[in-house]
Amino acid sequence: MKLFEKYIVKNYLKNFFIIFIALDLFYVGVDLLTNYNNIPDSANLQILYSVFQGMNAVNYVLPLSIVFGMVVTYFSMIKSNELICMYASSISKRSLVKPFFLTALGLTIVYIGLNCTEFAYAYEYSVNLKKYNRISTSSEDLFLKNDNQYIYFKKLDPLKQVAYDVTIFEVNNIDVAKIIRASVATFIQNQWVLKDVSVVYKPYVKTLDDAGYHTENVQELKMMENFKPKIMDNVYQSEYTLSITDGMDALLFLENQGVNTSKIKATLFYQLFFPLFAPFLIVILYYKAPVMGRYFNMALIASSFAFVTLVVWSGLFLLSRLAANGVIFSEIAILLPIILLFLIALHFYAKR
Repeated sequence: MKLFEKYIVKNYLKNFFIIFIALDLFYVGVDLLTNYNNIPDSANLQILYSVFQGMNAVNYVLPLSIVFGMVVTYFSMIKSNELICMYASSISKRSLVKPFFLTALGLTIVYIGLNCTEFAYAYEYSVNLKKYNRISTSSEDLFLKNDNQYIYFKKLDPLKQVAYDVTIFEVNNIDVAKIIRASVATFIQNQWVLKDVSVVYKPYVKTLDDAGYHTENVQELKMMENFKPKIMDNVYQSEYTLSITDGMDALLFLENQGVNTSKIKATLFYQLFFPLFAPFLIVILYYKAPVMGRYFNMALIASSFAFVTLVVWSGLFLLSRLAANGVIFSEIAILLPIILLFLIALHFYAKR
């Protein structure tokens, strides 16, 4: 990495983290003031709630901080005449925009990677703390379908990955073939392990000599592969706050079950593609910014850049909510605007 690139990246990251921490703390502070009467009385739970809300705020403030950090860094370089000196040293615009873009892209990729983990469930955990004074909440009376099985869970704890009072009806065409009952089921190594199982076989009787009804008791039974607890819980609640990995598993699993997966797809597109607007917007703003401040109202231009960033962010966010509600296809509402921003950024980079 060249010396001027190190200098730009260092200043950009410094401004980014200052703006990011300020916006994140502001979000958490406003939320605490708004929900002060609803959050738990315990100091430990209050701290935990604040941490989860801070993690949830990252979804909103990180893309904005990436763009605002670039704007602040660029205009500070103009003010100190560093930018014009770099141009005078025969450094091209392409060379100067690369550190901004690559750093922003790296931060965005890190954020997308976080959404592959439990980080994606921060908002759900904060809501559970506020409502139930605990991180996880159990779902009750779930009745779901998996291929030729109809599954009933009396109680499901998705965080512990444990279900209680499980009943599974296996059908052959329209007839019940057998009924499986278990007191406890645990999701281990991508499959459910049922304990203290009772299997009732319902035979298909044609003559009096055919085998009749009989029961079998087994200590342990493994079944329902890839049927993750988080998938079951979110389908039951009709809330698709899934991580990227769980979302992909849910999309592949439920697509063959005849379940509407438009909300899951919208959530995946939002987590994978929505954050990419920030690096592309940085390139566009960079090429529209002035080289020096002598002939321009820098405060007005910086304010207009911030306004454009907020308009783009809010517009994309609105489209993503419409896609989540099934009003617009995810490909049109989320993927298409990101592709358009990419093409515009590529046009500026290639032609100027």
